[in-house]
Amino acid sequence: MLDRRTFLRTLAALGAAAAAPACALTRPRFASDPFSLGVASGYPRPDGAVIWTRLASEPSRGDGGLDPIGIPVRWEVARDERFSALAASGAAQATPEWAHSVHVELNGLDPDRWYWYRFSSGDAASPAGRLRTAPRADSAPTRLRFAFASCQQYEQGWFTAYRHMARDDLDLVVFLGDYIYESSWGREHVRKHNFPEPYTLEDYRARYALYKGDADLQAAHRAFPWIVTWDDHEVDNDYANDRPEDGMPPGQFLLRRAAAYKAYYEHMPLPAAMRPNGLDMRIYTKLAWGSLANFYVLDDRQYRSHQVCPRKSGGSTVVDPAECREIRDPNRTMLGAQQETWLDREFADSRAAWNIVAQQTLMAQLDRGPGEGQRFWTDGWDGYPAARRRLLESAVAKKLANPVVIGGDVHMHWVAGLKPDFDDAKSPVVATEFVGTSITSQAMAQKAVDAALLENPHIKYGRSDRRGYARAAIGAGRFSAEMIGLETVKRPDSESSVLARFVVEDGRPGAQRA
Repeated sequence: MLDRRTFLRTLAALGAAAAAPACALTRPRFASDPFSLGVASGYPRPDGAVIWTRLASEPSRGDGGLDPIGIPVRWEVARDERFSALAASGAAQATPEWAHSVHVELNGLDPDRWYWYRFSSGDAASPAGRLRTAPRADSAPTRLRFAFASCQQYEQGWFTAYRHMARDDLDLVVFLGDYIYESSWGREHVRKHNFPEPYTLEDYRARYALYKGDADLQAAHRAFPWIVTWDDHEVDNDYANDRPEDGMPPGQFLLRRAAAYKAYYEHMPLPAAMRPNGLDMRIYTKLAWGSLANFYVLDDRQYRSHQVCPRKSGGSTVVDPAECREIRDPNRTMLGAQQETWLDREFADSRAAWNIVAQQTLMAQLDRGPGEGQRFWTDGWDGYPAARRRLLESAVAKKLANPVVIGGDVHMHWVAGLKPDFDDAKSPVVATEFVGTSITSQAMAQKAVDAALLENPHIKYGRSDRRGYARAAIGAGRFSAEMIGLETVKRPDSESSVLARFVVEDGRPGAQRA
């Protein structure tokens, strides 16, 4: 266990950037390209968005191979790809306290249009990225197109899905967790982490830099603005709140979690409001696309109750609810009381035609036991059935228009109807769910998925043998979804195809095969 003095000293070091000054270079010089990790934009608003980069001449080092001093960075935003008509420009300081990352919150831009942006420092220039501002809040856009993705284990495959995604006609990308993996696992690796599991801030910075160096991932970040949430592997497999799966004492684990959260902020196009605050980092939020759609981006890791009936000190298992009665405890929460209250209030205030709940995992009940009886995986919503029911009943009580839940985590495509009570055949479908398969991470056999479909009639589609992503569009009174699959992730030149198409009609929850 850490003593109190060591705990507070380490915590203070993690949060030092809030106050620590940094000497600054006026004319920086770099031995190699400092923009090796690319650029990104995110969180579009009607008048702007966030643009991001991180200076790193030697990405494999936690400090990026740069001196511990401030470095000036110029940024430009243009109305055209050739940067002949600038819309905004300015300067920022890349400081060592934040791994020389830069987060610029743009404002004063026009709504509902594309812009191009770039950075420079000294004699080095970044590639140009593209961002789109959101429509005005009082406008009624006729369409929204987006992709959602999750689970990109670096070793298990090439990020070829992003090469295809970058060519799509999209307005934005929603990433639903497991941007990095802290652990090495799986079969037939095509490349290696080459570093042990991360525990410190320097470790996590190096892990993110490895992933961010992938050319296809960089291309997808350059092409569209992203909104993001995390899952477990950004910190530690199956962690829940302050409990890891492997018995690390809570105080020690919270410092590890704080290091992982800080590295997450340093490598994502996040607004300043999401900057880590001590041990915590609030990332749940709402984004609007005019009156057409709202996105509710949730955090189901930081505040959740611990998993029930674990086989060891923490983590997930598969249980029979008749034997593990704790699973039915009505006080158990996936989101935490404060986030639940916030979401309930946002549902009540929504006037959007479509309401998209962007969260990490499969929300539909998935009975994993054949025949009589039930067996549920405790790390997903099946481990928190009372919390799931509260969320769905809130959507019904607030008369939320066209709720659609999107998720990832389970490395499979799923399409399901969501019911407040899955054990009651008369319980109505009140929302629609689409879960996208993984970018690379391996899944259970298709044979097991086919067996599960027989046990769970509310699930209309399940596909585990392809890696890829999902593509969605809203317009003309419907929500359409395409489940995209690659031939293989073991070759970087793999082709993709649409495995299945589904539509949800306005006012009629539940997906229909297109």
